[in-house]
Amino acid sequence: MRRALAGVALAVTSMVALSFLIPLALLVQSEARGRATTEAEQRAAALAPVLALTTRPADVQQAVSGLDSGGRLGVHLPGGKVIGAEHAPAGALARAERERETLALSDAAGRVYLQPVILDGRRVAVVESFVPRADLDRGVALSWVVMSLLAVGLVAGSVLVADRLGARVVRSSRNLSRASHALGSGDLDVRVEPAGPPELRELGTAFNSMADRVVQLLALERELVADLSHRLRTPLTALRLEAERIGAAPGAGRLTAAVTQLESELDSIISAARTPLAVGALTPPDAPPGDRSPAGERPEVAVVVRARVEFWSVLAGQQGRVCRLSATAEPTPVRLPHDDLAAVVDALIGNVFQHTPQGTAFTVRVERTAQAVVLTVDDAGPGIEDPGRALARGVSVGGSTGLGLDIAHRAARAARGAVRIERAPMGGARVRVTLGLASEARSAARRSRRARRSALRAVRALARRS
Repeated sequence: MRRALAGVALAVTSMVALSFLIPLALLVQSEARGRATTEAEQRAAALAPVLALTTRPADVQQAVSGLDSGGRLGVHLPGGKVIGAEHAPAGALARAERERETLALSDAAGRVYLQPVILDGRRVAVVESFVPRADLDRGVALSWVVMSLLAVGLVAGSVLVADRLGARVVRSSRNLSRASHALGSGDLDVRVEPAGPPELRELGTAFNSMADRVVQLLALERELVADLSHRLRTPLTALRLEAERIGAAPGAGRLTAAVTQLESELDSIISAARTPLAVGALTPPDAPPGDRSPAGERPEVAVVVRARVEFWSVLAGQQGRVCRLSATAEPTPVRLPHDDLAAVVDALIGNVFQHTPQGTAFTVRVERTAQAVVLTVDDAGPGIEDPGRALARGVSVGGSTGLGLDIAHRAARAARGAVRIERAPMGGARVRVTLGLASEARSAARRSRRARRSALRAVRALARRS
């Protein structure tokens, strides 16, 4: 913007300066030539009274010498005698004498002014006044230089003023842009000092109001999550009492362990929701993975998936569901917290239990590609009719909260991946979650590929030699 404003000022002031400078330069040149011509006419007119009184060569010579000392004035007397300078062509002299009219001629050397003077006896003398080319343009070059310097100064001054104004606007815009990026990156304390033009000051005030409102809404949302989680403690306590009442009955131990784990998860949710909002408390869904994971944490997708499938397999057995797991033996580290990764697996498998009838089979598969880890959950249920709507946050296509697939979607974006919903070969839905490999794993994979290519080239070279 700053450069654009300076360019506009340069273009406008340059056009204005040229529109005045060119006519003014021509006017200066015309005035200089007119002044030199007027002086020549005055010298020629000064000889007319002398010629009217006498045409004696000596008297005329004395008058010419008194008026001209540079060889610019001459008199052509009747009879062909010339006193003083002679620059006019013969044809022009004959015409002035014959027609008895004033003539002005210009050539490369300068300008000649011919003034006929009528004498007694119908005789005619012609006074010649010569103006050199240097006198015609005297002072013009200096005037042009001065005007050019003034025009350049005007243009430079206008560009400087536009640049200062543009710098003020750009500075305010950059401050607002930095604050917006900081707010989007999770710095909820960032604010701007309204500055610049009235429009930008108003925009800065609106940004501060928006940031305050965002903080309030986030605080209310976290408080609501904490309250809702806390309200779950009452039925959870009743469930624990029922488990204890069962005593040593079969499955009581598993039920107690499940209640204990659920209570631990609720404690974690309440603790996180009660944490005051601060810088970095909000992580955007499309932030780089390194901004979300603690230092050094590289959970293995295959390990986490095996653990969560083992947890869900108990419920699958009770409902008569066939659960199959296929996980690669290769390392599958991703830059995603362990809890987030487990939440993704739980959300996908939980959707199968919630949206398919009991007895519906499902499979979980973990594969690794060169750049990513692919987690696939297939089921033999009715499938998902509108995949795009199912991925929308808070929108459900089966009567639930609609947050299960959103959890997977946000985690995939945080790990530089994506979520796709397709039709599974089993007839139901297929949910594919792609998670980008950690940078170390990608580097190792690239080194492995380079090593394989090098080995292959060596084998081919040996084959050609043999």
